[in-house]
Amino acid sequence: MEQVESEKMNLKQSTTITEVLSPGKPYTFRSLLELAKPRIVFLITFCGAAAMVVASRFAIPLTPFIIAILSFSLGSGGCNAVTCYIDRDIDALMERTRKRPIPQGRITPGHALLYGVMLTAGGLSFSWLLGPIAFTIGLLGVLDNIVVYSLLTKRRTAVNVILGSFSGAAPVLVGWIVAKGTIDLMGLIAASLVVLWIPNHIWNLALYYADDYKKAKVPMLPTTVDTNKATRCIISTVFLLIAFSIIPFALGFLGILYLIISMPLTIILAIGNIRLALNPSKKLAWRMFKISSPYLFILFLAMMIDQIPYLTL
Repeated sequence: MEQVESEKMNLKQSTTITEVLSPGKPYTFRSLLELAKPRIVFLITFCGAAAMVVASRFAIPLTPFIIAILSFSLGSGGCNAVTCYIDRDIDALMERTRKRPIPQGRITPGHALLYGVMLTAGGLSFSWLLGPIAFTIGLLGVLDNIVVYSLLTKRRTAVNVILGSFSGAAPVLVGWIVAKGTIDLMGLIAASLVVLWIPNHIWNLALYYADDYKKAKVPMLPTTVDTNKATRCIISTVFLLIAFSIIPFALGFLGILYLIISMPLTIILAIGNIRLALNPSKKLAWRMFKISSPYLFILFLAMMIDQIPYLTL
């Protein structure tokens, strides 16, 4: 019996990368998809695509648009897979992440790393086709996510999220470069919206899962300061985010249609986080996390709708 079990283990360990990547195994395909974190990929890619559309007013040529989309999606998915590899030990400890593919043993760490590197290399290769500036920004985004955030700061400092927020804005900057050939003030404002959105989004999640992060010894802000101070930091980023969301209208870059579409959720986000600061609770923190998830999407969708040619109010 022991010999049979040993042979089974050896067979399992000898699985090739071709077998792991085979879409013929539904559970394996699902695991690979989970490693890439498709929801994050979608949001990041959408913001980058919206930046191209807004900067060009729907006049972006199809070929660079498709190349950029491939760059954003592959690069983002690859970085997510690599960070899953880096975080495999703490993911196994945390209730929120223990069911990810690596902690559950559905994919070996080595295969996950190879998969992530392949996707990331593919994303950077496509960014190279968009020009050296786009490639440089994309590369900096990858390094910020994997090296600065995951390897150097996530387990060492409470400002890890802030230091790693540039990576989320990189597709917006690349999209603006692709569409206009330069990054103007509106492009910087659009990228800043992503940078300012990330701390609010992650810190609300960390406030809800504070015990998880403490158990894994990850110094997210809500685990390093008391709850009242953490919520004050959260609401300060929310107010900055809201201010930056209004600037494009105030400066005349976007019209009233943008404001009409984005304001209802902006008001809800503001009121909810004020309530959270006045009366902190994990339940409300979770609700604000869920509300913040579509907020960035709505902002960039509103920008696009506002820039539809001949559509004015």
